[in-house]
This record gives sequence, C-alpha cells and structure tokens, in this order.
Amino acid sequence: EDLSVTAANPVVEDLDGIDPKVYHRRWAILATMCLSLVLIVATVSSVNVAIPALAKSELRPSPTQILWIVDAYALVFAALLLPAGAIGDRFGRKGALLTGLVIFAAASATCAFMKNANALIACRAVMGIGAALIMPSTLSLLQSCFPRRERTKAIAMWAGFAGAGGAIGPILGGLLVDHFWYGSVFFVAAPIAAVAFVASYVLAPSSKEAVAHRLDFGGAALSIVGFSALLAAI
Repeated sequence: EDLSVTAANPVVEDLDGIDPKVYHRRWAILATMCLSLVLIVATVSSVNVAIPALAKSELRPSPTQILWIVDAYALVFAALLLPAGAIGDRFGRKGALLTGLVIFAAASATCAFMKNANALIACRAVMGIGAALIMPSTLSLLQSCFPRRERTKAIAMWAGFAGAGGAIGPILGGLLVDHFWYGSVFFVAAPIAAVAFVASYVLAPSSKEAVAHRLDFGGAALSIVGFSALLAAI
C-alpha cells in the first residue's frame, strides 16, 4: 500500500516558489548570464594590449588620454554599480539587463570608429554605464532562477566566469590587434552583446523586489562620489 501511494504521489521538488518553466531552463539562463558577465569583465583588460596600436593611430592620444581610454570604463562601471543594482531591484532586473546590453553594444560599436581621443574616452564611459546595469542584474536573476539548494553552486560558477573574463580579455584583445585594426578590440563586444541580449530576452524571467522600496538618492550620490574619488586617486 505504501509503495502504491508513493508511485501515485511522487515527491515534488522544492522549487522555493520558482516558476517550474524557469526552473527547467535555469542552466541555460546561467550560461546566458555568464556570457554577459565575461563580456563586461573582459572589456576591462582587453584594451590594455591595444595601447601600442592606439598610441600610433590617427587618434594621436596623449599619455593622459591613453590612461583615460583605459580607465574611464572601469571608473564609471564601479561608481555606478550600487545605484544601478538598486534600480534593477526596484524597477525590474531583466529590463535593467537588456537596457545595459543595448547601451554597452551601441557604445562599443561607436568606440571602434571614433576619430578623436576625447570622444573615445566619453564612449568608454558610456560603456561603463551599460556594464553597471548588466553585472548586478545577472547575479540577481540567477538568485531568482535557482532554488536555495543549488544557489551556491550557481553563484560559484558565476564568480568563476568573472575571473575567467579577466584572463580572456588580454588574449582576445591581442588576437584582434594582431589580425585587425585597434578598433576591433572595441567592436567585437557589440555582436557578443547582441547574442546575450537575444538569449536574455528569450530565457530570463521578469524579476524585481517583492516589496518596492524608495530609492535612496542621497546614498546613491554618496556611493558614486566615494567610489569615483577612491578609484580616480588610485
């Protein structure tokens, strides 16, 4: 009798309130989030290997401008990370991710064809805005797709790909500069971001805070100023 009851009523997995459709495609969502993460992390380091080509290009950047071509992205990225994460939590993480990917792709493609060093620096800063919207959204979406028993594994894989992105950047950048022009280091991010956009649009679930909290504009301003000052000094 016990066996028949068990067969008729199989144990249902504890999904922690996750939509079963989302749960069944969770690993595909993880792959998509990791692709977006590797893209924005690799962009930090890939430009370093293009510095000699940039210095000899028609841009004719000064040493200070070369420094800012590299650092403008990372500075804006880090400074806006906390406020961008709060915006995604408040208004929707999927929307923040998709918006970030669009900004990132458009700015990356524009960077490749800039004819002025200051304009390139500005485009790199815009790329940082897109990256700040992307990174926290990828982690938050993972937490809404994986039950508690699998969440640690998923986050560990996410963090591992973040580290891999830092190593992939210089390798990819070096290959591109060797075979194409310096602008390819920027342009390559656009098609990859487009792939991540389509995959995220199809796979990622809509997610935001269950209880909407008021945005802390004062705290956001202080975090932006604090991180900007610290990173600019370093």
